[in-house]
Order: sequence, then C-alpha cells, then structure tokens
Amino acid sequence: MDDFVSQVNGVGALAEPARRALYLYVAAQSEPVSRDRAAEGVDLPRHTAKFHLDKLVKEGLLDTEFRRLSGRRGPGAGRPTKLYRRSARQVTVTLPERRYDLAGQILAAGVDLAAGEGTPVLDAVRRAATAAGRRLGAAQNRRAGASAAVTPDDVMTALAALGYEPRPQGDVTVLANCPFHALAREHTALVCGMNLQLIEAMLDELGNPSVQARLDPAPERCCVTLTRE
Repeated sequence: MDDFVSQVNGVGALAEPARRALYLYVAAQSEPVSRDRAAEGVDLPRHTAKFHLDKLVKEGLLDTEFRRLSGRRGPGAGRPTKLYRRSARQVTVTLPERRYDLAGQILAAGVDLAAGEGTPVLDAVRRAATAAGRRLGAAQNRRAGASAAVTPDDVMTALAALGYEPRPQGDVTVLANCPFHALAREHTALVCGMNLQLIEAMLDELGNPSVQARLDPAPERCCVTLTRE
C-alpha cells in the first residue's frame, strides 16, 4: 500500500500544468539541464521553475547532479550548477491494482527455465511462480522481524499489498481482485496456475499453516480462495 500511495503521489505531482511541462521538457533532453535552461524552455519565471523542479525531485521523478558548466576548475571557476534529469523511477497507477510487472518477471523466468533446461513451459512457469512467492514471503518476514509470529491477519496484509484485496466470507477468504486480470482473461489456465503457485509458496514461506490456498475460479475475482484450518 505504501508503494501504491507513492505512485499516486508521483502521478499527482504531474497534475499541475507548469510542473508537468517542466518534467516533459527535462525528460526530452539528452543531457541534464540547469534551472535557467528549464525555465526558459517552458517560458516560466526562474523562481517558479525552481519551486516545481524541486517538487519533482522530492517526488522522485527527477534526479539532480552538480557540475561546473564552464569546464573550468580551481579558484575562480565558480560554483557548480545544479542540474536536473529524469529519474529512473517508473510511475504506473491502475485501479483496481494490477501487477503486470510481477507477471512479466514470472513468465520471463519461466521461459528462461524452459529454454535452459528443456522443461515444459507450464512446469517452468509454475516453478518460477513458486520462486517468486518464496521471495515475496521472505521479504514480508524481514519486514515483520525474525522474532514475530506470523498471524493469519499478517498473511492477509501481505496479499493485500500485492493487490489481491482479500475479503472474508464466512470460513472462506475470497481474493476480490486479480493483479493479472487482463492476462487471466486471455490465458486463464496458465495465469490461474501461476496465481496458485505464487500464493501457496508465499504462504509456505510466511510459515502460517492455518491458511490454505486452493483453486476456486469464479467470475470477477481471483481464481484462488483461502481457507483457515
């Protein structure tokens, strides 16, 4: 959720027209640009450009560096100029939340396995999904701390962070959102199997055997549901 809020804030920073114009101008340049050059490029006063450029830096959309533009060194060379360039950060916000980046990583890893070992593609994708689930579970354990016992609520929090939107319905918890929705519509068997392997491996790594995942397809939700033993 923190990452999602950060993404929304990043998009929100570009809603202001002058800020968006500055971002697009800086992003289009082949080299980092000074505050004066950026202001001139979008026809803004220098102090206005400074405010918006620094806001974009704060939101992680621009990076800065300092360099003497004259190329001179030593006494009398002047102070280095603050320069702005587009950051490596990528901002994508979808509602409901989708994780096509994660799906792409799993599928690419599966293809690599299949090509390198001669493994059937479906088996390779499931292995890649299992490995990804273990990594995600291990990361959640590190955040929680080694001494903390994982509760069913912790499991639901971890799934919610991936965009699954867990919702209890009696003894069953349904996952109201599939983070791989568009892929699941076109490649249902492949993506549902990937979902199940990912979630099972994450639950196993989290170490709370009271929560079990099973394949239980239904319209307009994830094909996996959870039960508590």
